[in-house]
Amino acid sequence: MNKKNLNDIWVSGKKVLVRVDYNVPMDKAGNITDDTRIRATIPTLEFLLSKNAAVIIASHLGRPKGKIAPEFSLKPVAKKLSQLLHDREVLFANDSVGPEARKMAAALQPGQLLMLENLRFNPEEEKNDPEFAKQLAGLAEILVNDAFGVSHRAHASVHGITKYIPAVSGFLMDKELLFLGQAVTDPVHPFVAIIGGAKVSDKIGVIENLLNKVDTLIIGGGMANTFLAAQGYQTGKSLVEADKLVLAKELIATAKTKGVNLLLPEDVVVAENFAADADHKAVAVTQIPSEWMALDIGPATAGKFAAALRGAKTVVWNGPMGVFEFDAFAIGTEAVAKAVAASGAKSIVGGGDSVAALEKLKLAAKITHISTGGGASLEFLEGKELPGIAALADK
Repeated sequence: MNKKNLNDIWVSGKKVLVRVDYNVPMDKAGNITDDTRIRATIPTLEFLLSKNAAVIIASHLGRPKGKIAPEFSLKPVAKKLSQLLHDREVLFANDSVGPEARKMAAALQPGQLLMLENLRFNPEEEKNDPEFAKQLAGLAEILVNDAFGVSHRAHASVHGITKYIPAVSGFLMDKELLFLGQAVTDPVHPFVAIIGGAKVSDKIGVIENLLNKVDTLIIGGGMANTFLAAQGYQTGKSLVEADKLVLAKELIATAKTKGVNLLLPEDVVVAENFAADADHKAVAVTQIPSEWMALDIGPATAGKFAAALRGAKTVVWNGPMGVFEFDAFAIGTEAVAKAVAASGAKSIVGGGDSVAALEKLKLAAKITHISTGGGASLEFLEGKELPGIAALADK
């Protein structure tokens, strides 16, 4: 990951386009309910402003599918960013490459900030259209990519644009590359990975890659049901990917061959139906009732997983242990969150529910690095080349 960063370029007096990932959650009134992704870019923006650069901010929000959709406007984000920068003015352009954006970018002075409207109001962004990329590049002299969360996509603002202006990483991108890079290429052992979430199919590549690197692999969440079924356990009405049973068996065998300690649930919390208020109880994985479904790991499993984290030097966690959005089935995820925070290991956490658990328990400060990229961090952990990172200038 020997890529140029902000410290390798001269930005004073220059127009700098900063690609950020401000795809933040909002309520129906347009209030931002979690500003973590905005706050994470503040060091990069403050550095550029301190160096007297003229800063143009570009992002997407939601999935407007190439059409102008007022509910996906970045205007509320510009307002929030202004507050986070101690009420510094953030100018706003109502388009990203049109006449207004060009005029405002041309007039932008060193030390000023301009935010462009949602990139994905233009279908050309996701198509990596060369002309759109060229127009974006025409607004500035340098691209700073601080949007790790979209760098697994070959989109115009992270990939195509680099054919026209030089691109370097921002400080947030640097952190992602440093911590995830070390976990993938040179982890300190013992190395424990915790993988959760609903489906094995979403994380096959990650599991396969991590089996070559970890000492212990913990599997929880809905995907664990498929591994249990592959071992012959009756899983009732639990979510099971029938077409992945053979693969799950193969992964269990691979772990054994490589000497990896593969941990699966030994008890689960089952419910009569998929609902927040469903009747539920903890049972051994050998005793799942035929009409019930597993929606969380059980207390014995939570204890076993926590014990496996003691003494770890590197921990990677991605994905919840159960149906985290229902309080009754969030207990396993919260137990793992506490164990990761207490482990004292170099800890890297990604995935919305995993991070939400840490925030809810006020444990985020005890984690070494919280990744801002869901799909991007997964592809990175798979060992895939990410287009937006590959396109950055080499040192």
